[in-house]
Amino acid sequence: MKNLNTFFLSFLFFIFFNSCQQPTTSVSPTFSISFKSDTNDKALDGRIILLISKHNDQEPRFQLSDGPKTCLAYGVNVNEIKSGEASNINTEDFGYPIESLKDIPKGEYFVQAVFHLYETFNRADGHTVKLPMDRGEGQHWNRAPGNFYSTPKKINFDPNIQQDFSIEMDQIIPPIETPKDSKYIKHIKIKSELLSKFWGRDMYLGAHVLLPEGFDEHPNVKYPLAIMHGHFPADFGGFRVAPPDPNLKPEFSKRFNLDGYNNIVQQEAHDFYKMWTGPNFPRVLAIEIQHANPYYDDSYAVNSENLGPYGDAITHELIPYIEKQFRGIGEGWSRFLYGGSTGGWEALAAQVLYPDEYNGCFAACPDPIDFRAYMLLDLYKDKNAYYLESDFKQSLIPAQRDYLGNVTASVRDMNYQELVLGTNSRSGGQFDIWEAVYSPVGTDGYPKRIWDKVSGKINPDVAKFWKENYDLTYIMKRDWKTLGPKLQGKVKIYCGDMDNYYLNNAVYLAEDFLEKTTEPYYDGEVDYGDRAEHCWNGDHSQPNAISRLRYHQMFIPKWAKEVNSRAPTGADLKSWRY
Repeated sequence: MKNLNTFFLSFLFFIFFNSCQQPTTSVSPTFSISFKSDTNDKALDGRIILLISKHNDQEPRFQLSDGPKTCLAYGVNVNEIKSGEASNINTEDFGYPIESLKDIPKGEYFVQAVFHLYETFNRADGHTVKLPMDRGEGQHWNRAPGNFYSTPKKINFDPNIQQDFSIEMDQIIPPIETPKDSKYIKHIKIKSELLSKFWGRDMYLGAHVLLPEGFDEHPNVKYPLAIMHGHFPADFGGFRVAPPDPNLKPEFSKRFNLDGYNNIVQQEAHDFYKMWTGPNFPRVLAIEIQHANPYYDDSYAVNSENLGPYGDAITHELIPYIEKQFRGIGEGWSRFLYGGSTGGWEALAAQVLYPDEYNGCFAACPDPIDFRAYMLLDLYKDKNAYYLESDFKQSLIPAQRDYLGNVTASVRDMNYQELVLGTNSRSGGQFDIWEAVYSPVGTDGYPKRIWDKVSGKINPDVAKFWKENYDLTYIMKRDWKTLGPKLQGKVKIYCGDMDNYYLNNAVYLAEDFLEKTTEPYYDGEVDYGDRAEHCWNGDHSQPNAISRLRYHQMFIPKWAKEVNSRAPTGADLKSWRY
């Protein structure tokens, strides 16, 4: 028996040893992506994004999302690529939501490639960076003019065999037509000296200006300025002179579970036109600002180490220019701010950081205004942004929910998608723009990471920088002795208590400070919508689907009523109320 066991063990060793000596072949599916020969004769920098989807009901480039119905995406940076040169994406390249091509199930798929063009910026701080300049689309890689893309095609994919797929980018996204002036809406664009100096090239700010009824008939009247902040507006939104199109085919809104929502939007816009031109609406200039930049569709309206002095440029260059061109009063007491989401944060931030230049803000569903509640994260105490702290398990931290609490995406999901779309905070996504605005500049010229994009490990030193410069609740509390008297009556904050991105949590913390500890008392308003989702703006009488369309008609009359108590002696409060 002993000899038999020895023989058996020797035999197993012989088999194992010889199997280890056999050459192995690794399987690596590869996508070879190039420009069509006659589309590009220049050496270009940028990022190639490969999209893989199960259907082609719409092009794969429009299917990428945070939610469960997203397609797949993989990305790679390229430098000085020309026609005839191919760039490969293989199993080593990072993907979302499946991280490697080798883990994609065997099957039929549609594939498409997009080239997101980068430009070189030689900034005044001495750094040279490559970034995607906005080209009028509001920083959307999948429809940015000048980007190359391929026609979707069907493939049979099997990760267990060697496959090489060739994709040729044969199309270019065309330029976007600029909006035309009308009787009521004017469009302006100015070169910003401050931003041009920072970026090392000409940089511009723009705005859509809605003129009050009777503007031409009252040439001696000067007007207050209503400033709406928000994401990149293609034109002045929610204002329609013509009645709703009777032939408009009704479209279903999945977000609001409403059929014919497009008809509702047109009706609301026409109703606003009738209100705006009616006898009792305050006569003001209303503007929506365009401040897209190489990182996002807007700048967050503050000064930033990575984006430049947008706060100063908007406040001291753009707004005075508009007031001069269109007979604005031009004094701090006659300007006020409002907006939702990004615009809500910007409205509050501009009011806090420029307290003498603005006389009131209405901040709806603002992005995190207290970094102790950065959605569901406490940036000052938590160690990881992706997982709940635990010795033995990794529970993902949610990032999106509906009004019943059903979770559709995690913080990790959203950040992994951004990492596919662009390294160095260049995705044009939400977490990357927060990072670009709030972070100090890194040694490579790009924003320092608030956390490692793959592991989620938070950098406490970067968090401290964020706190001192952009945590609005902390800044108000830190500086209230001098800031408080300038903000009395000016701060209004509104948020749904089931905000899709948990933004209400930061509002609770801000409310605790404002309501319980301010001396002098802030004398403003903080309000919540019961089970209301993102974009709730203080209107308890209407559902979110309607109230989100009424920012101008809600906040302009409200400010016009309360300005009497905050205007200086001798201010003109009558001539613009004709």
